[in-house]
Amino acid sequence: METRDVRHPPRPRARLGLELRGALALAGTLLKWLSLAPVFPAVLALGYGDPVLPFVVASVVGATAGLALERVGRGAGPVVGTREGYLVVALTWLLAAALGAIPYLLSSDPELSRPMDAYFEAMSGFTTTGASILTDVEALDRSLAMWRQFTQWLGGMGIIVLALAVLPRLRVGGRQLLEAELPGPEVDELGSRIRQTARRLWALYVALTAAQALILALLGWTGVDDRMNLFEAVAHAFTTMPTGGFSTEVRSIELYAAATQWVIVVFMVVAGANFALTYRALLRRQPRAALRDEELRLYAVALVVGSALLILVLERQDLAGSASAVRTGIFQAVSILTTTGFATADFNTWTTLALITIVGLMFVGGSAGSTGGSIKVVRHLMIGRALRRETRLAVHPELVEPVRLNGVTVDERTIRAIIAFVLLYVGTFVAGAGVLALDTSLQGPDVRPIHVIAAAATTLGNVGPALGSAGPEGNFSEFSDVSKATMSALMWLGRLELLPVLVLFTRSYWRR
Repeated sequence: METRDVRHPPRPRARLGLELRGALALAGTLLKWLSLAPVFPAVLALGYGDPVLPFVVASVVGATAGLALERVGRGAGPVVGTREGYLVVALTWLLAAALGAIPYLLSSDPELSRPMDAYFEAMSGFTTTGASILTDVEALDRSLAMWRQFTQWLGGMGIIVLALAVLPRLRVGGRQLLEAELPGPEVDELGSRIRQTARRLWALYVALTAAQALILALLGWTGVDDRMNLFEAVAHAFTTMPTGGFSTEVRSIELYAAATQWVIVVFMVVAGANFALTYRALLRRQPRAALRDEELRLYAVALVVGSALLILVLERQDLAGSASAVRTGIFQAVSILTTTGFATADFNTWTTLALITIVGLMFVGGSAGSTGGSIKVVRHLMIGRALRRETRLAVHPELVEPVRLNGVTVDERTIRAIIAFVLLYVGTFVAGAGVLALDTSLQGPDVRPIHVIAAAATTLGNVGPALGSAGPEGNFSEFSDVSKATMSALMWLGRLELLPVLVLFTRSYWRR
């Protein structure tokens, strides 16, 4: 008769392994489908006579790595919980940047020949940051320049959201992936089904991108802007809607016509607003619902105040003519607040008040549910109301006053989570700035403290330009590999809003 030792039963280890393998398999599936992205610039390369091999290699390597990860996860269950969702999202963005770097490494451009430089540029693309190490953007092949723009467009609405829209396998666990990836403290669903929500978001995203590209192209075809053609129109539409900020010109949007700049301002404002509200206003014909949204109102106020401050500085300091000051002030305030990062002037030459305003706007961000980065307007709104309540409670301790948003009581756990996020954000910013300050003091470049602060703020907030040599008409090429790796990590953390990444470094995450 077989006996069993009941005093020391085997410890159940299969569940953690199964969940980990499932997460790796799902990340592999996402990478496998993302490997189709280089096909688009490959077709352009054939048309322009550019090298096709870099894009072919990227596609093959991506597909092979994706299939390998799927094989590792063979036999895993289909369930994707919150823990696995964090790992999938964090890992997918690292893999996406690696895929995006391959065409850069294999190109003939000497500025992208070093792995850290190529990875920095790719991470900046997929995280829609817009920080660049390139000193001569115009020297890029047309197909490689479009790949650079296209990575921002893919990263804008999110690789995970795109996958949820098209991959049937992701119907299971879709909510966890959507909540982990979509920027903002909460997901305002447009429908009861996750895939339906993702498809509607992407349909709106594509439609707005196409509309902007068409309007910009019309400005070129009608002679309003001689520098604008179909290639430039598509390239800048690809980086406006994701609030990315990459341009095909070293001087960004400065040399384009005033009409072009105003069109881009309009679409930056739209991109920085909540896409769910935009969907309701445009496609469901519910503009009143959008206008009643309290976050949207504060977003508009922040845009107006930021623009007014910059216009005032420009006019008082004679940095621009009256009409130019208005356009430049509005453009730059909108660009920085929405974390797009386009520029129509070198604001390095502006006054201290203007520079402080610009750095301050980097910490505002767009609306929840937008493609913008940074802290987000709704979090500022909620913290302000929580502080107002605490002030009243100090005078009237017996007062019961819930915090409300759009007339709905906000759960106390949500308020605590928002406060925790902001504290984590500030702490991460301070830590990143500290590393940059230490590294630049040891390895260069020689930068002022405000430049280090701006570099950390712009990469964590996915804004793009900083100050000094990394300003709107400069680049990040002078920084060491340690600083570039630090800023790449800040971009990754900022795009995924800290939590999906930081939880991976906690002991409790890996416990069964």
